[in-house]
Amino acid sequence: MNKVISADGTSIAFDRLGHGPALILIGGGPTDRSANAALADLLSEHFTVYNYDRRGRGDSGDTTPYAVDREYEDIQALITEAGGSALVYGTSGGGIIALEAAARGLSITRLAVWEPPYILPGSRPAVPADYADQLARLLDEDRRGDMLDLFFIAAVGIPAEFVAPMRAMPGRQAMEGIAHTLVYDAAITGDFSLPADRIATVTVPTVVIDGGTTPWLTVAAEAVAATLPGARRHTLDGQPHNVDPAAIAPALTAFFAG
Repeated sequence: MNKVISADGTSIAFDRLGHGPALILIGGGPTDRSANAALADLLSEHFTVYNYDRRGRGDSGDTTPYAVDREYEDIQALITEAGGSALVYGTSGGGIIALEAAARGLSITRLAVWEPPYILPGSRPAVPADYADQLARLLDEDRRGDMLDLFFIAAVGIPAEFVAPMRAMPGRQAMEGIAHTLVYDAAITGDFSLPADRIATVTVPTVVIDGGTTPWLTVAAEAVAATLPGARRHTLDGQPHNVDPAAIAPALTAFFAG
């Protein structure tokens, strides 16, 4: 494990694997860098992979008060550590962060995103207008399990009857430990609408990938690709949102090597 110090003094933990062009992996949801560990191993055959814990997660620090700008300062610190520019891959909510990082002009040479969870009108029910407030209230009451339930129902779109059994799934305790970062993610995503004017400013070569198994995420992928100038689209048929690293690694390798 390595650490880099972000602009506000927060320590950001990362694993550096392999040799080749620098590639930064940005995770999404209530996960730490372990979620991308298997993918990092596969990609390290071709790249120097920087797999990091976003602030508040895993071995990274967390400085209050939180502000969305800190996420991009953290990525900039990693880019500087990597030599001044990097390839970037963002998965799910990490894809939203990756797109915004590119829009902010960070030195990203090529960009890949997996199923960024923008909600297009009519594609699925909207997230409640008070979603962020509900998360904050539950955090104040230390109801971290309920925060996760709210996330899975309101943001992910899983029917409520399927969410209760998920409390027994492996890794649940770890997710509850970083559930406070769902408040951070809510600040990033807002109402989950597609910021088309913002994304249209991204000019780096980009590929938008989906698995074709979640219709509203496919709609989002199509919309993102249509908004980005010259973006590529790729579908890994049959892959769920929790994509198999062995399925996506070849697609990422081919794109980033291109």
